[in-house]
Amino acid sequence: MATGRTDPERRDRIIDAALDLIVDEGVAGVSHRKVAARAGVPLGSMTYHFSGMDELLHQAFTRFSGTIVAVFEERLGAANTPDEAREAVADLVHHLSGGNQRELILTHELYTLAARRPAYRELTRTWMGRSRRALEWHFDPATARQLDALIEGLSIHRALETEPHGRALTVEAIARITATAPTRAPAPAGSSTRSGRTPEPGPHRSAAD
Repeated sequence: MATGRTDPERRDRIIDAALDLIVDEGVAGVSHRKVAARAGVPLGSMTYHFSGMDELLHQAFTRFSGTIVAVFEERLGAANTPDEAREAVADLVHHLSGGNQRELILTHELYTLAARRPAYRELTRTWMGRSRRALEWHFDPATARQLDALIEGLSIHRALETEPHGRALTVEAIARITATAPTRAPAPAGSSTRSGRTPEPGPHRSAAD
């Protein structure tokens, strides 16, 4: 049997198994034994790769939040005009609420942990910060903060509603927030502002430009 030293993918499998178990049973149902069984690894691998359950959960939720941020960066990074940026925001709302129960459950499990434990609150703060930086490729910081909250709120409402609202309502809400807000000039393709780093201060223009 391969050991942890000769099985470089074992740590990743454990993290993936932990996320799957959280979806099925919630954080309260996660144990070293259950994760090891689902990952198909010896129980000793758990303590070999992670100092304890807290580290495993933190790494698992870090991976999950990173996948959501990657969606933000991909969609907002492809926008080149204010109108395209607004469409990208609407796309995010409907993508995040499009019936993916896994993402919805993991998000709420993380929020519950963050509400109780400061270490996880730091993780959600980092997640929100990265999402806002992606929005700041196109909008001023205050507007980016409002849009970030709008994306989260509307996507959760759509995901939990028995009759989710349509795209027209989403587009109208985005238009109201951005109607008079300054937007950033589009960054050149491949620039540092489109690789997850904080954008440099740049020229602004009105949403009507």
